[in-house]
Amino acid sequence: MSGTFVGMPAFPKAAREAVHDTTLRGNLRHATHTIRAKRAKAVAEVSDWAALREAGKRIKDHTLRHLDRYLVQLEEAVTAAGGTVHWAADADEANRIVADLVKATGESEVVKVKSMATQEIGLNEALEAEGIHAYETDLAELIVQLGKDRPSHILVPAIHRNRGEIRDIFAREMGEWGRPAPEGLTDTPAELAEAARLHLREKFLRAKVGISGANFMVAETGTLVVVESEGNGRMCLTLPETLISVVGIEKIVPTWQDLEVFLQTLPRSSTAERMNPYTSMWTGPTDSETADGPQDFHLVLLDNGRTDTLADEVGRQALRCIRCSACLNVCPVYERAGGHAYGSVYPGPIGAILSPQLRGTASEIDASLPYASSLCGACYEVCPVAIDIPEVLVHLRERVVQGGQVTERGNKVVLKPAKGHAAERAAMRAARWAFSRPGALRTGQRLASRTRRFHPRTLPGPGRAWSGSRELPAVPAEPFRDWWQRTNGGKGEGK
Repeated sequence: MSGTFVGMPAFPKAAREAVHDTTLRGNLRHATHTIRAKRAKAVAEVSDWAALREAGKRIKDHTLRHLDRYLVQLEEAVTAAGGTVHWAADADEANRIVADLVKATGESEVVKVKSMATQEIGLNEALEAEGIHAYETDLAELIVQLGKDRPSHILVPAIHRNRGEIRDIFAREMGEWGRPAPEGLTDTPAELAEAARLHLREKFLRAKVGISGANFMVAETGTLVVVESEGNGRMCLTLPETLISVVGIEKIVPTWQDLEVFLQTLPRSSTAERMNPYTSMWTGPTDSETADGPQDFHLVLLDNGRTDTLADEVGRQALRCIRCSACLNVCPVYERAGGHAYGSVYPGPIGAILSPQLRGTASEIDASLPYASSLCGACYEVCPVAIDIPEVLVHLRERVVQGGQVTERGNKVVLKPAKGHAAERAAMRAARWAFSRPGALRTGQRLASRTRRFHPRTLPGPGRAWSGSRELPAVPAEPFRDWWQRTNGGKGEGK
């Protein structure tokens, strides 16, 4: 992965600053509550949602277990259809491949479909360094790009902006990127959308190269699929003469029958729609200069830490993710801290388990992400492919605190415990010692009960960080074991 956002601190510090931004919190609260209410209604319409969820989980797990076979099948199918497949081990290799392909066309501009994979590898910045201008065409991505901002949500990258802020960005920046915003632009959604259409239309008609990701790749036919709500993706996929798609290797499904499951669950979980307004599918380039579609098609298959993640039996379930963003919209931590605090293009609960696996936990921010959760489990309940995010969070917390063996670039390495967790490790070791010795545990419980009047309301030392925002639970007057013996298992209570 291309590293954290430049200058971003660890999550606790970034979140502490974000929660004091009242405008940000208001924007997030309104947007997330609206989206999740609509999603709940859309999902409730489907009588077999639980079965679809289980089917999606099983398809993804099967595909990941046999990923090597399906990737080869995909390459053969894409090649047979007239496309060219490139393999990229990391972000640098993927960026180099794309830059070389664009330069080979002689063009210096590209239009882009919204793509998490290209954000992950920092493609826009890499192309800019090569003198190539990349123009985002998704409305929310356009807002982020014009505002020299960073995305803060998987589905709605500009969720942290309100209409007034968007109007000001359009009025101030559009002229520097192309067609300026209309005079007297207001903040009504219709006017903002029309300003974006006029601004982008000239880019669509001029562009010779398009860049996309893909929501899914079908191994049996070599077909790529992009789902969207605006139609900008359809323009990028059909008008340019050359199309370059950068896709993570986990986005593959074996058959068209498998695809059917996700085309039901993804729109309802993401945009709360029964189906996406635009579902674009293509298999290789067009075979006619007069037909819609590119005459030259390149597929860049991106690893960038995915096979390392696949080697982790607990953490690999993060690779099931279909990027619906439902987990973000129900997360109490994301709602208050916003996406920027996660220091990654993957924010929220899924980002808290995916980024530390793709990038490793060596940096301060990646070591902090598994703790960016209350472990309430709401993310697991709404996930359409049943990723047990709380389980992976606890697994990654153990990795941060204890270290241990992991896979990096295909090699087994042993991580050292992260700094700053010595007290936590000591506390866990003490708990393990006590819980494995019933006599010592009983003595400690009795001592705690008899001295409870003298217990402080906050913890001292390193524990102060925990009790600073929580109330310490009161110690009962007697341990449970003593109560059980005294009351004969509750039968003697009240006699």
